[in-house]
Amino acid sequence: MKGELVTAHSDPSTSTGLMLWRVTNSWQRAIRAALAPFGLTHVQFVLLATLTSMGRATPVTQRDLADQAATDVMMTSQVLRVLEDKQLIERAPHPEDRRARTLTPTAAGVALVNRANTAVEDADRAYFAALGAATRDFTRLLGTLDNAHRAAS
Repeated sequence: MKGELVTAHSDPSTSTGLMLWRVTNSWQRAIRAALAPFGLTHVQFVLLATLTSMGRATPVTQRDLADQAATDVMMTSQVLRVLEDKQLIERAPHPEDRRARTLTPTAAGVALVNRANTAVEDADRAYFAALGAATRDFTRLLGTLDNAHRAAS
């Protein structure tokens, strides 16, 4: 069987996982291009946008942000250091937990993430335009997968 792949798929385009891989890669290229003028990586954008959207009513910790953004805590910590070095976020002592630090976007961070978000939303619209009216259903189905697998982890 040298050189032969044993698969249930008659054609690569019938593999849901492979198609998701291909689409994810091309979508990420589009998002990287949209974010390049802002000097942000995709994960920097996601964390800064998520932090900004969480508001300031209650203190936000690194763990809170990682949970909300569905990112690894250690990777989140590394990215937050970069965002802090870029003066896009600030860390301060947590009012109740001496071990934790609160996260707040700076005014420059909020301004940058809002400009970048416009570019990302434009890139999303352009990328998913091929789906036409099915975009809403596609987004709903992605949400179903996200909810099912977030609950399992």
